[in-house]
Parts: sequence; C-alpha cells; structure tokens
Amino acid sequence: MSELHKFLFEGLPVRGVIVRLTDAWQESLQRRAANTETGPYPEPVSELLGQMSAAAILMQANIKFNGALVLQVFGDGPVKLSVVEVQPDFGFRATATVQGEVAPDALLSQMVNQNNEGRCAITLDPLERLPGHQPYQGVVPLFDDRKEKIENLSEVLEHYMLQSEQLDTTLVLAANSKVAAGLLIQRLPLEGEGNLAGRYDAVERESALGKDEDYNRISILSKSLKPEELLGLDVDSILHRLFWEEPLLRFEPLVGETGPRFHCSCSRERVGRMIKSLGTAEVESILAERESIEVGCEFCGQQYHFDPVDAAGLFTQAESSPPTGPAVH
Repeated sequence: MSELHKFLFEGLPVRGVIVRLTDAWQESLQRRAANTETGPYPEPVSELLGQMSAAAILMQANIKFNGALVLQVFGDGPVKLSVVEVQPDFGFRATATVQGEVAPDALLSQMVNQNNEGRCAITLDPLERLPGHQPYQGVVPLFDDRKEKIENLSEVLEHYMLQSEQLDTTLVLAANSKVAAGLLIQRLPLEGEGNLAGRYDAVERESALGKDEDYNRISILSKSLKPEELLGLDVDSILHRLFWEEPLLRFEPLVGETGPRFHCSCSRERVGRMIKSLGTAEVESILAERESIEVGCEFCGQQYHFDPVDAAGLFTQAESSPPTGPAVH
C-alpha cells in the first residue's frame, strides 16, 4: 500500500519526508496502458512521471498547502508536457503528452530539453482562491548556472526549492513500473523554529545557507541511497540504512484514506452528462457512423464506452444534476 512518512532529526535543524507509491502508481500506469488510442507510456516517460509524482507528493506534504500542487515539465523534445497534480489529501494524477519517438534509454534532456528550452513549473492553486487572484507559480530552467543541461529531476527541484523558499533541500527520486518513491531532506528555516531562534543575525542567515554541518552530513547520507534501494526496501529499512546513528523523531505514517492514492476527477457519470449535453440529434448522428461513443480522459487515460443502449438511457433517465461542459478533466 502507498505510504507517506514524516520525521525530524531531534535537536537538529533538519526534517525529512519519504514516500512510496505502489498500488496508487500502478493504477495510474494501468489506466494509461488500457487506453486503446494511446497505449502505455514509453519506459523513460513513465519513469519521469513516477519521479514527478513522488516529488510532488513530497512537496505537498512539506508545505501543508490547502490547495492543488501542480508540477509540470515541458520543453522542446518529444515529451511536450508532463504533469502531476496533488490535492491536499494526497490524491494525485499524472499525465504526459508524447509527440514523437522516445528512445528506450532517453535522458531528461532528450525528452524535454533538446535545445535548452525546457522548463519546470510548480503551481500552487488554493482551494478557496478569491476572484481575480491568480495561482502562485514558480518556474526554473532545466539547466544549471553554466547553461549545462540537468539530467536529474531531483537537481532541478532542489534548485527550485533553494530559489523559492531559500531552504537547502536534498531530493532522491526513483521510479519503475511497480514503485515510485522519493526522499526529501530539508534544512529548517533559521527563524520560527525553537531550536534555531536567535541563533543568527541577518547577515549570518544568508551566509548560513548550505553551510549547516548537521544538514550537510544528513544530506550526504541521503545521497548515498541508491535507486534500487529506494525502490526495493521498505521505509523502516531505508531509514535505518541511512540514519541509524541519528536521533530520529518519526510521526504516524499516512496510509490508506489518509495517505497518497491515485485520484482523477473523471467518471462515467460526468462523461455521460457531457454526451447528453450534445443533444439527441448529435448523439444519434455519431452512433450512425460508429458502433459506440468512446471518450477518453485526457488526464488519466481512462476510456468510457457508450453503446446505443447506454446513449439512449442518458436521455430517458431522470435528471440528477445539471450538464457539464464538453471537456473531461
């Protein structure tokens, strides 16, 4: 079962989060693979989406944001756009738009950053956004300060966290067809934390970024975690393997209904309302040309089939809710 674990290093200015997506990640891939129009993602694309899913859940857990966190990677390669959306309750969904061939061993730059035009965007969209207020969005390039292409999503997001929150962050991400997992380690803010309050003045706060010995030690330990270990070991084994000498304070893990899980807002009922909104004449015209109406969710890939009997039933059943627009989300 998918799970999310938060922990602190007692007496030290460092916190951590670890996530393992198993059933939830497999469901996301299975929906896409079952789509007869698109088929499964190429392996490098599914690995990228898995890493993005783990990273987005880690960030959502870390900031405690009451709204959707949307992580996007887009650029000039065959993968035009990849998106992961995570709700405050850790329900997530993921999708990618692929136009062209993706080599079995394609790197991040080959998929989305062939000419250094790739970008990574993080959007925070509050659930109770006031009219006229736009969601917050931060964007970083997929290259470093020397314009060299970055091949690891974790490095891109570490750069984003340092820019946006001015907090040193270490990320380890890995994904395959069965598991998507991630570990986030972050140095706590220099203000507002009991074990740090009053420790630095304004000048020292700036110079302290990236120089905390405790954080640096824990970061080095975290970076020693191999992808196969992150994917193959359980959470207890990972934390013991990395931090057996560190004073860990662990919180109750989030699993099941409180933990990360696949969730897409599409449904057969919503699709049915969309088809009904077309009107009887249009639906009959479509069915005159084909055996059934087939609609696929552009986000998760789930396909919904309506044969003539299903379609006729849409116009004979009692209204339960007003029709929606023509798009499925």
